[in-house]
Amino acid sequence: MISVRNKIRNPLHSMISSNGMNVGTITKLQEIASQDEKMACAMLESSDGGITDDMASERRQKFGLNEIQHQKAPKWYIQLIKAFANPFIYILLVIAVVSFVLDVWLASPDDRDYKTVLVVSIMVLISALLRFIQEYRSNAAAEKLKGMVKTTATVLRKFKGRREISIAELVPGDIVYLSAGDMIPSDCRIIQSKDLFVSESMLTGEALPVEKNYLPIRDAKEKQAIELSNICFMGTNVVSGSAIAIIVTTGNYTYFGSISKSITGERPETSFDKGINKVSFLLIRFMLVMVPLIFLINGLMKGNWTEALLFAIAVAVGLTPEMLPMIVTANLAKGAVNMSKRKVIVKRLNSIQNIGAMDILCTDKTGTLTLDKIVMEKHLNVYGVEDDEVLKWAYLNSFHQTGLKNLMDKAVLEHVELHDYLKVEDQYLKVDEIPFDFQRRRMSVILKKHNGKHLLICKGQ
Repeated sequence: MISVRNKIRNPLHSMISSNGMNVGTITKLQEIASQDEKMACAMLESSDGGITDDMASERRQKFGLNEIQHQKAPKWYIQLIKAFANPFIYILLVIAVVSFVLDVWLASPDDRDYKTVLVVSIMVLISALLRFIQEYRSNAAAEKLKGMVKTTATVLRKFKGRREISIAELVPGDIVYLSAGDMIPSDCRIIQSKDLFVSESMLTGEALPVEKNYLPIRDAKEKQAIELSNICFMGTNVVSGSAIAIIVTTGNYTYFGSISKSITGERPETSFDKGINKVSFLLIRFMLVMVPLIFLINGLMKGNWTEALLFAIAVAVGLTPEMLPMIVTANLAKGAVNMSKRKVIVKRLNSIQNIGAMDILCTDKTGTLTLDKIVMEKHLNVYGVEDDEVLKWAYLNSFHQTGLKNLMDKAVLEHVELHDYLKVEDQYLKVDEIPFDFQRRRMSVILKKHNGKHLLICKGQ
């Protein structure tokens, strides 16, 4: 028995439960999974020869492009307006307006004072423009990078034969060819397969590939969508083998698209945003208490209410750190520039503070803590005692198997010292191999020793 320490946390399947997905999509996948290949093609109004270009065009107009919903960068003028959306800037704008009314508009021509208005306005403009320029350039660079990536799929169209087209142009009913290294372009039903293994870590967090086949599943309606063995999902990729599949759903109607649609929306405030808001509201509360109080006391004592109002405004200006928005924005912008030198695009300046506040960041695309690796710690016999014989047989099995090597095989094969000790290539000759199947639930290799004896080494449940 091989004991391993798995560096992959068990996936949270609740994150991709049917609650977050279109029920009609799940039902459709289950119905098609329960039928044979011919009936699946008939249900999608297609055939083993695919559909015509005209049919594809009609379906593209009906279902849209095969693209999932994602957040797009706003228009430049929206970004410019949002650059002014800062509590400190709101305070400065209020002070600038009040100063303009009192010092410029209501003042006599000889007493007009533009200093406060100009200083505060310049601070606001510099702070907002710095933020706008940096974020606009970052968003433009990110969009340019996305445009450079073009993914295609091999599709079979009636009267046209095989050809490469963009994944975005695929529609339900299209016949696609899959091979090792390909990304699954959409949710599809396998109609032919050979030794097909698919990595679904994008959806489940499980690093081990899943075997897929074309056989109909009679109890498909009792299974979750992710458990259907003849359905491949958008976003997953082929590890080994080959297959021919028919597209069932595209775009936002796919399993992955439904998850993406449910998490797309306004981003929550960062700790930096919350901190800025707290300081801003604290200043506002101070002003709401201090400014009226000073205005009343000064007015009652001196009897000159105009002078008292001007003094109260001066106190409000003194309470407000005019330079703070510009200093903060300049520092964040400098951080974004430094990150760009390390080939990292920062789309939101406020995220710089979050990055700087981290000591250790552990994450991956599924949200689970994953290293995509397991480490062998113990090798025990049936009595639970550590036994080198177990490691010996495990190494011989993993070394000689020709099928897909999983993470456990790789962990065993890292003990390269056994290769020379056992004289694997000199002392053992591979005679045959029985691949893993779900009836036996094990895979076996048959080896011939140098003395003519045969060994059957099985691995599995």
